[in-house]
Amino acid sequence: MRVPLTVACWNYDRTRALFDGRIKIEGCDANLFSLPVEETFFRALRSAEFDVAELSLSSYTMLRSRESSPYVAIPVFLSRMFRHSAIYIRTDRGINAPSDLVGRTVGVPEYQLTAPVWVRGILEDEYGVKPSDIRWRTGGVEQPGRHEKVALALPADVECQPIPAEETLSQWLEEGRIDALIAPRAPSSYTNGHPNVGRLFQDYRSVEKEYYANTGIFPIMHVIGIRAALVEQHPWLPASVLKAFLEAKQIAEQDIGEVAALKLTLPWVAAELDETVARMGRNYWPYGVKGSEAALDTFLRYHHGQGLSKQRLSIADLFASSTLEQVCV
Repeated sequence: MRVPLTVACWNYDRTRALFDGRIKIEGCDANLFSLPVEETFFRALRSAEFDVAELSLSSYTMLRSRESSPYVAIPVFLSRMFRHSAIYIRTDRGINAPSDLVGRTVGVPEYQLTAPVWVRGILEDEYGVKPSDIRWRTGGVEQPGRHEKVALALPADVECQPIPAEETLSQWLEEGRIDALIAPRAPSSYTNGHPNVGRLFQDYRSVEKEYYANTGIFPIMHVIGIRAALVEQHPWLPASVLKAFLEAKQIAEQDIGEVAALKLTLPWVAAELDETVARMGRNYWPYGVKGSEAALDTFLRYHHGQGLSKQRLSIADLFASSTLEQVCV
């Protein structure tokens, strides 16, 4: 009997073959929901609505460390992104380098979001700026009323307070009520060209290339989670889901490499691909633990060090055991 599954994730190029039916999950009848990541995260973490769901790596790690996650993850990393570009600043405050953030007030949508976890870790590792050196403010970037999806118990030396529920962080940045903002998406105060809002790293691409050259880390943002009760009932399920997502990604990679007629609406995609492969290798977006050990171990160190994990988890603690040694390319 085939297992019925509800699957929620965004319609990336690397998941498109699942949505259009070219790739099936073996042994399953999957009903796929193409949802923005924020909606998937909220519905999965608040009420575990889906059998398989794209999850914030940070939120999942928090719940996993508390042994309260309704999901067990597999090493499918739907979202990876370098995050030096995620730091937006007031350009009229004398903030010219990361060290200038010491003593400043900085906004984040949620303190526990994966992107700020990476940024805080990078600021400390690379530039000596600790989380306790900054005053943190949380809230919606564009829509008011956002709050932490998972309850926090932060270290005593970390100041973190919400802004008023009817206000937004983009508004606060524009008005100068915060000195900087760390966010996965560019705030409207930046995209609309406010004269006193810019990026900390204006040439962030060069900085991120140097970061990769020094660390070998392509930061992981999201994983795929499977309802833990289903994994107990069907031990073969994690490997089957992993295989399907891997095959869908391979199709996307083939499409990127097809340059006789561009499938992507970018004129120099071939040059971009050539540079990426030269810098990061052919398997520049790996699924599976192999090839991602440095990124995963560094994230887990950051997460625990920032007071978000109850204990320091290992890579093996994160994923279904049957997927730890899965052959992935």
